[in-house]
Amino acid sequence: MSSNVPPTFTELLDRCKYSAVHLEMRDAYAVDNERGPFAEWRAGFRHDPADRASWWRPWLDTVAEAVARGVTIRRARIVSEPVSEYIRYEHCGTFTNVAAGELVRWLPRRHASDIALPGNDFWLFDGQVVQWNHFAGDGSSMGPETTDSPAAAALCAGAFEAVWERAVPHDRYEIR
Repeated sequence: MSSNVPPTFTELLDRCKYSAVHLEMRDAYAVDNERGPFAEWRAGFRHDPADRASWWRPWLDTVAEAVARGVTIRRARIVSEPVSEYIRYEHCGTFTNVAAGELVRWLPRRHASDIALPGNDFWLFDGQVVQWNHFAGDGSSMGPETTDSPAAAALCAGAFEAVWERAVPHDRYEIR
């Protein structure tokens, strides 16, 4: 299924029947952007947990719909400590992901040294379809690539489960 024009994330999640897992391994994503949510956070904006309508972005609707139909969505983040400013931003807003139904865990990079990890962040859908997320050095997206290679899916599944087993649930992970 390797393709130059992969299905969108939403299409892949809509086809998903039981699980979607996401492994993030970068300490920053496009942080030089002077506009957008990260810049707003840096300027002091914080989502109000009591005002769900103000933070219910299309992404969270998509996640909630998948979870409602029985898809388990897990996200694991491997982070350097002390954490980057961007990771502080992600951690601050992760309550919205959890509210949508995602299970989120954090693994300090020093605890991942002996785990065989793929070279890129990825999503794995139903243990069979991988969507690689490619990034430039500055954290900007280079676009996704999708494959149904059994070897790639096995690598991602094994890596994700090893990370998940060691990682700390979001509500217990303390920023350092």
